[in-house]
Amino acid sequence: MADGHTKPETMQETDVIELLLAQHGMIRNLFDEVEQAPADRRQEAFTRLVRLLAVHETAEEEIVHPFARAEIDGGEGVADDRLAEEREAKELLQHMDEAGTEDRDFTKNLLMLRAAVEAHARSEERYEFNKIIQHTTAAQRRAMGAGVKAAEAMAPTHPDPGTESASKNLLVGTPVAMMDRARDAIRQALGKRS
Repeated sequence: MADGHTKPETMQETDVIELLLAQHGMIRNLFDEVEQAPADRRQEAFTRLVRLLAVHETAEEEIVHPFARAEIDGGEGVADDRLAEEREAKELLQHMDEAGTEDRDFTKNLLMLRAAVEAHARSEERYEFNKIIQHTTAAQRRAMGAGVKAAEAMAPTHPDPGTESASKNLLVGTPVAMMDRARDAIRQALGKRS
């Protein structure tokens, strides 16, 4: 940064907390996109939202919550609360995915999902993220960020350049299957056993 050529995003691209905070913003934007999409584009936008939620929640389950549980005061309860919130959101997400965007309750369920996800994000930022920053070094957060980056790479939220059909870009499978693949990518990146 001192030479004026280093991008401030460099740290943000590798620090686990900065990555997850950036994803919180992307999730809010994708909710907006789904809500505003015309009917013929809603499924494509919803699929991108499902992808990002799958990657994001799995990264938190594999990286953030175990660290919080082990290293911060009251971490056991904090992690349990976040996992309960995630479980409820996953159940609604799975139902919405199965019902499809044409379902008459889609908009109502989307608003419920958004409220749950945003409340969950605020709780993470308040009860986990700040404490993780206090209990880690920048190097530790970068190491944890490797798992998030691995999961992001396997489930991009934007179509690959040069691919014309949105259907070619869809990550195949249910939200649960996406989460399983993200979990595998994270564990491989962090050198964990399945």
